[in-house]
Amino acid sequence: MLKVYGWNVCPHTLNAVAWLKSHNIPFKYLEIEEQPDDVVRKVVEVNGGDDWVVPTLEYNGKWHPGERFEPAKFERVLKDLGVI
Repeated sequence: MLKVYGWNVCPHTLNAVAWLKSHNIPFKYLEIEEQPDDVVRKVVEVNGGDDWVVPTLEYNGKWHPGERFEPAKFERVLKDLGVI
């Protein structure tokens, strides 16, 4: 299942979650600030090593760093990850 690491006040996270729901794509939302240190370290690593960026995606061991939400690009990322 797709995992979405997000922050509940981030507009890009909120838009990504809304898009997934509107397209009936199952996912698990994980609030970044509630994750164990090892998970936060992995999200930071995926995002270049300086800080976490959301929404960061993980699907079957494949990761995609957080970035500004753009619907067409988000859909391409999901295709590249094998989600859709």
